[in-house]
Amino acid sequence: MNERPSIHIVGGGLAGAEAAWQIAARGLPVALHEMRPARMTDAHKTERLAELVCSNSFRSDDKEQSAIGLLHEEMRRLGSLIMRAADANQVPAGGALAVDRDGFAGAITAALEAHPRITIHREEIAGLPPDDWDSVIVATGPLTSPALADAIRSLTGEDSLAFFDAIAPIVYRESIDLSVAWFQSRYDKAGPGGSGADYINCPMTREQYAAFVAEVLAADKTAFHEWETSTPYFDGCLPIEIMAARGPETLRHGPMKPFGLTNPHDPQTKAYAVVQLRQDNRLGTLFNMVGFQTKLKHAEQVRIFRTIPGLEMAEFARLGGLHRNTFLNSPKLLDDTLRLKVMPRLRFAGQITGCEGYVESAAIGLLAARFAAQLGESLAPPPPTTAHGALLAHITGGHMQTIDAGPGSFQPMNINFGLFPPLAQAPTRDEQGQRLRGTQKTIAKKRALCRRALADLDRWIADGSHRVAAE
Repeated sequence: MNERPSIHIVGGGLAGAEAAWQIAARGLPVALHEMRPARMTDAHKTERLAELVCSNSFRSDDKEQSAIGLLHEEMRRLGSLIMRAADANQVPAGGALAVDRDGFAGAITAALEAHPRITIHREEIAGLPPDDWDSVIVATGPLTSPALADAIRSLTGEDSLAFFDAIAPIVYRESIDLSVAWFQSRYDKAGPGGSGADYINCPMTREQYAAFVAEVLAADKTAFHEWETSTPYFDGCLPIEIMAARGPETLRHGPMKPFGLTNPHDPQTKAYAVVQLRQDNRLGTLFNMVGFQTKLKHAEQVRIFRTIPGLEMAEFARLGGLHRNTFLNSPKLLDDTLRLKVMPRLRFAGQITGCEGYVESAAIGLLAARFAAQLGESLAPPPPTTAHGALLAHITGGHMQTIDAGPGSFQPMNINFGLFPPLAQAPTRDEQGQRLRGTQKTIAKKRALCRRALADLDRWIADGSHRVAAE
């Protein structure tokens, strides 16, 4: 019996890596094509597969009250390589799941290189994949090479949408003044691998905050290229200077919010604003400035960020930056199994489809792989009540959008409870029969959505079409 031809995956980021693993786990051969290191991007620094170039955080790991935590749990139940590597390389981050970047990417690269059904090709696919590739998953991410992006644009007749993604600075831990700053998670919340004191907090008075905002607004910014001038930002990853321009209080109600924190150096005084730094590597030697993505010039970043109390002597392992991302008008171009309607041998996965976030990208890679691995049989999409199904519905049009979504209406989206179908009946009373009110009602609703999702996912898994090949 002849072996089935390889399924080709273009792109070795989180979506492509997860897709390769899922297909190989089903007994099928995979050819994974990654252009690095032959052709590097503006954001990547290594040739490792699944390299994290922005935050090391996978966000909340709470599977009972958080949409992203629910997605984590669904992926674990679906045999995700990305989640396996994340769990094995976690670092303290309060209620979030954050990972050691190098350990995470190294673990995934090693797993894929060692798999007997996966062949890795270090080459750029400069244009549409060859005609004799019967099944292809394009998982090139937001930094798709220009040649491939132009070929897709010509094929579809649709201009890809674009937005900016940003990188926050990283500070050496030893250069932070802990006689001013302190360790604490917001509301002392402990997460996976954490203690409840996982962030370094730098407090600001009202006067210090006002001066900081004024400096950010007046600072020199890196000039936009001509092709960048009409590109909108993604609201989930705004540069600090854009937030500051939206109003003087925007930053202190965003990444610099002071709530849930008490300064042990001065417990009686509430900070007006707080800059948080999150551990960025397993050794705890590097800390990421949370939410401080920026297009300020590097010299300006050093000057202004050293005005933050506790960071006066800060040394930076990396300064912030900004790069352009592209994504498809997916509700119009893709079917409900992520195939390109005008060329069904091509599937798309990851951020190029219009999902936002590392975990979401990997989840869509997981789904694209399972659709592609069905050997001609149809696989029903996961129920829209699941995190995977809700995210897929956002991308492909699904139950909440029309197929005529245009460039002005379709935007990248993180997983959130707003994408889920409503409960048939929202909970109104607790287990003791007491009426739920306010926050209690919101918490109970989130828990009910998560319970429903996991129950529906388990039924989807149990339908018999998700078997993993024996080694």
